[in-house]
Amino acid sequence: MEIKHIVIAGSVPARSERLSFSQVQELTGLHPTVVGELIELGWISPEHTTADAYLFRTRDVYRLRKLDRIQRDFELPLLGASIVVDLLERIEYLEGKVSELNRLL
Repeated sequence: MEIKHIVIAGSVPARSERLSFSQVQELTGLHPTVVGELIELGWISPEHTTADAYLFRTRDVYRLRKLDRIQRDFELPLLGASIVVDLLERIEYLEGKVSELNRLL
């Protein structure tokens, strides 16, 4: 895996991991056309490099694995599984906000 360091003036370098298309395929087991469809749908937004390649975030791998598991477990079409993952992420976000508000009370 390629690791890049980003330096912001006066700060410590932050670790930024980006994964190639083939690494994402290997880590998720998804067919390239499925990953391509999800890119076209805008469900994942990898960086497009000048070498006509994509660089994915580790978060993309997590989301793709979750999507694959939900799609297989519930026998959903790709679009349906992507909606379920989006809704689960939204619920997680909102639960975090509720916890924050409860701490303030």
